[in-house]
Amino acid sequence: MIVPTLTLAIDESNGSEEKPFFNLKGYIAGNPVTDYKIDEDGRIPFLHGMGLISDELYEHAKETCGEKYSAPSNAQCAHSVQAINDDINRGHILEPLCEELQSPIHNTAARDVMSRLMLESRPAAADDDIIIFECRKASRVLLKIWANDETVRESLGVQKGTVGEWKRCNRDIDYNSDVRSTVEYHLTLMRKGYRAIIYSGDHDSRVPSISTQAWIRLLNLSIADDWRPWYVDGQVAGFTRSYASNNLTYATVKGAGHTAAEYKPKECQEMFARWISGTPL
Repeated sequence: MIVPTLTLAIDESNGSEEKPFFNLKGYIAGNPVTDYKIDEDGRIPFLHGMGLISDELYEHAKETCGEKYSAPSNAQCAHSVQAINDDINRGHILEPLCEELQSPIHNTAARDVMSRLMLESRPAAADDDIIIFECRKASRVLLKIWANDETVRESLGVQKGTVGEWKRCNRDIDYNSDVRSTVEYHLTLMRKGYRAIIYSGDHDSRVPSISTQAWIRLLNLSIADDWRPWYVDGQVAGFTRSYASNNLTYATVKGAGHTAAEYKPKECQEMFARWISGTPL
């Protein structure tokens, strides 16, 4: 949602001659939430296509929901959707489903000692509840510990007292979310001639690749280079298609989840390097 709305706002600011002027050429959006209805309605067909739900359950969900899963309209539909959602990691369907990880240590002094032990890669404690390293979310807990460690901050040149607690996602920002779809924003930017690359991790069920392709089709752009694999180090890294005289490139990243660069950094770096230089994937 944020990328196309911000990009269009920058374009409009440039047109009004406000300062500063941004040399805007295009934008990139990975695993992008674009239209809440389209994104969610594509999730169950995606899971069925990946073999995670039976044909019978899928057909029952289609029948009871009328293929509209984003807002279940009856109890049978809601039950089917819930049954499908249970126990699946939405960010990456092949990874374990983990609860939100929070350190159970509330005493400040004890937490500081535990944080230091984690940073030094020593055994922290016998209590397995402290952190579950096989879960990807554990890295987010460790990142918070690392970024708020005084030794780390000193090494980074952060002056003591100038920065408060580091947060990966600051939920305290006060704003209202009133945009439910940014399809028209993308279309406006395409018409203005901006280049864009949209990419999806192909194991992401939070914003499934088929949902992203569905709203791209709504743009009604002509295909310049049809569906084909793209490669990194001689191996298939995903699949790609380009539109409208190559102004829009869509790509999947094989084996990646939400978001793709977290799972496949090398492939995403290569994808970006080619796109920014104008080289086809």
